[in-house]
Amino acid sequence: MSIAFVVDRFGNRFGGAEAYGVALMRELFAAGHQVTVFAREYDPACDLRLPYRAIRVSTRWPGWVRGWLFAHRAARATQAGFDIVHSHCNGWCGDVEVVHVTPVRYRWRVQPMAWLKRCLSYPSLRVQTYLGLERRRMAARPGHRVVAVSQLIAYQLEQAYGPFACPLPVIPPGVSVAPASAAEVRVRTRESLGLDQHLTLCLLVARNPMRKGLPTVLQALGQLPEDVHVLVVGANAAARTCVDQAPHAVRQRVHLVAETAQVAPYYQAADIYVHPTLNDSFGMAPLEAMSFGLPVILSPAPWCGFAQYVRAGDEALVLSHPEHADELARAVVRIRTDAALRQHLQEGMRAVLARHAWPEVARQYQAVYSAILAEKNAS
Repeated sequence: MSIAFVVDRFGNRFGGAEAYGVALMRELFAAGHQVTVFAREYDPACDLRLPYRAIRVSTRWPGWVRGWLFAHRAARATQAGFDIVHSHCNGWCGDVEVVHVTPVRYRWRVQPMAWLKRCLSYPSLRVQTYLGLERRRMAARPGHRVVAVSQLIAYQLEQAYGPFACPLPVIPPGVSVAPASAAEVRVRTRESLGLDQHLTLCLLVARNPMRKGLPTVLQALGQLPEDVHVLVVGANAAARTCVDQAPHAVRQRVHLVAETAQVAPYYQAADIYVHPTLNDSFGMAPLEAMSFGLPVILSPAPWCGFAQYVRAGDEALVLSHPEHADELARAVVRIRTDAALRQHLQEGMRAVLARHAWPEVARQYQAVYSAILAEKNAS
């Protein structure tokens, strides 16, 4: 099968949705399919090398204009020569349209919003362009499927657009079980960060740490013993400013690493994964943390879609609210002091990983592709 994969940027270091695409295309390529990537950028450090056609859009344009130009050029570039066009971008080119984030229409027309902000959205060319792109993306046609990456996204899509003519598949991200951690990797990584080998290290991996709950993590850290530290991988300017403004006793126990595609050593160096996110349609980072054997603390739905896929207390600890720093601090203390709880969570994590294996995700997509091709042939 010849597959065109359309994504803004291809590579693990760009974020969870992008990492989803890389892992899925890896499985499909391994299964014998021909995959061509259409993207604005292909990470040269990505270990998966596929045929690539660049879609160039000048950065001089504002974001909403770039989005329309990208959609137009992607549609033109993929209109012939492929059995399936699989898109992760807003636009109208895809046979399969995978929705990773809160739908534009849900955000601007369904969820509560200040009346003035909603009124101003109607004459806004920016908002209307995004709404128009998404409306074309959702439009029913033969051989077309919209796929949600979580039950939360599926619910939001149906609230925004009503019942879909075809069933709305929900295919959450997968994960590969990490190889057994080598003790020397943990030691070496901690040494590189200047960390004592015996302290408790909490990890947060995010392209935008502020949205993933960094302020709550810092507040919780202030309530925890001095031998608890926090490592933030993916720290941007906003995250550094937030840490700089924290009390000295907190600031000196926070360690920042810039965005990188090589995250595995940091998972291996950590003891607990903290994810009090404010906005995650799914949340691949905590799932990936589980693959490295880390106990996970995360936000509940609707702030974190992944919370709908774990049994609270058995497979992860789930907060009652992402901004309850005292609750996060108590959860960290429970995990670091209760060996029985850690063992219980470890056993639960194995069940989560079994449910989210990438080969199973790829199998579900291939079933969607087969249904699409059957419809196209029939019409």
